[in-house]
Amino acid sequence: MRARRADRWGRLVPYLLILPAGLWLVLFFAVPAVELFATSLYDPAGSLVDGYAMTWAFGNYPAALAEYWPQLLRSLAYAGVATAASLLLGFPLAYAIALRAGRFRNVLLVAVVAPFFTSFLIRTLAWKAILSDNGALVDLLRDLHVLAPDGRLLATPFAVVAGLTYNVLPFMVLPLYASLERLDRRLLEAAADLYAGPVATFRAVTLPLAAPGIVAGTLLTFIPAAGDYINAQLLGTPGTAMAGNVIDSAFLVRLDYPQAAALSFVLMAMILVLVLAYLRRVGATAVEAL
Repeated sequence: MRARRADRWGRLVPYLLILPAGLWLVLFFAVPAVELFATSLYDPAGSLVDGYAMTWAFGNYPAALAEYWPQLLRSLAYAGVATAASLLLGFPLAYAIALRAGRFRNVLLVAVVAPFFTSFLIRTLAWKAILSDNGALVDLLRDLHVLAPDGRLLATPFAVVAGLTYNVLPFMVLPLYASLERLDRRLLEAAADLYAGPVATFRAVTLPLAAPGIVAGTLLTFIPAAGDYINAQLLGTPGTAMAGNVIDSAFLVRLDYPQAAALSFVLMAMILVLVLAYLRRVGATAVEAL
């Protein structure tokens, strides 16, 4: 009898362990998502003062998509470029920390996460100062004739993508480091013994074994970058506005809750479709590498 009771408790332990996280997700994700979906179906002719009527206005979705498709596509494009830039910058850094840093590994890891010790807003404002028209960087680029005498970096798509890349870069470096740190160096030595050059070794050994980190890093960078609006607001112009800027304005300025909620779900659906397509294409490779 006692053994049966212990076996029953043993089967319940995993469910009890995930119960707090499950309740958290239900209260702070599932319930708000349902409320937001309901808001997206309110009568668009209503107002916050007079109240909104539930009219199951599914037309809010095609209306939001038709009116704000440039901002939606711009969000996905900026996020894609920022993710690619983060991978190009983050892979060499993660490789160096994992395989070449030696006793300085912990110091470099702290340096990677150190930006999180300050506010996201402060970091973005710092980029605004760095890219300003009177800043040292712009003056240097003008002196090198990289920029025209009246050229600028601030209030351009480059500034927005640069800010996005900087803010999501640690989310790329850390998963890559976790994958590369587990890499068996004997495999690299075996590739060298078989007369494989650095490029061939990287392509045949390092890159496949780093695939789980690449997949995790790209997801952790692309998803928040696509929903960001602070960088576009502080570093860009109305011509570089992303979907997040429109949603922020609809919620807090125009008080058009149905349109804001519908646009939020449209953006979420677009991100979900892209993520699922990406995982279907490259996820199997990452799982095999594990």
